[in-house]
Amino acid sequence: MTDRPLALITGASRGIGKAVAEALGATHDLLLGGRDEEALSSVAAALPSARPLAVELTDYPAVAAAVADVDRLDVLVHSAGISRLGVLGDLTPADWRDSYELNVVAVAELTRLLLPALRAAGGHVVLVNSGSGIRANPRWGAYAASKFGLRAFSDVLRAEEEPNGLRVTSVHPGRTATDMQRGVREFEGGDYTPERYMRPESVANIVRAAVETPRDAHVHEIVIRQPDR
Repeated sequence: MTDRPLALITGASRGIGKAVAEALGATHDLLLGGRDEEALSSVAAALPSARPLAVELTDYPAVAAAVADVDRLDVLVHSAGISRLGVLGDLTPADWRDSYELNVVAVAELTRLLLPALRAAGGHVVLVNSGSGIRANPRWGAYAASKFGLRAFSDVLRAEEEPNGLRVTSVHPGRTATDMQRGVREFEGGDYTPERYMRPESVANIVRAAVETPRDAHVHEIVIRQPDR
């Protein structure tokens, strides 16, 4: 690692997380968080100064050990997440628990562990949320509830930590061409056509713009939608 600012990105092996890593790679040292060490190493190899941080985000003792040496952190991007879709009558307790565990609890715990490092740097927390964190639609109950919860977490974190010099930005993308979207389209019984959706790189550029906003401004929330086609 160099003396450049340090960013930790979860879900960095693919999709929006990988695109964010590529967008920040020219200006930041990177810690690439995720489960797939081989995929993370492949992403890291293509970037100027990056290394994998392979850990299961819901294994909280392992997460604590993985970030124990991080004493200063400029940017934390939460991009990892899951979707459990279905009508409310079909969703199981496991669907609800899994949704909250990764989309909310793991985010809250990683942030808690890294708060001293973020405060030391006057850092920036970016939470990749969803349009479902603003509006809930049928068959998206567990996912939307978890994303509403993530939005609440973001709002409270901002209110509590802005006096400590932290900035907190919620990013709410619409449908994006990712593996998750492929699974959503399979659930919906439709074709997956990447060209119909936003590119992960477009979302990543918005994240980078928020991070690069001068310190006299604080971007609270960004909503991004693909054009009607």
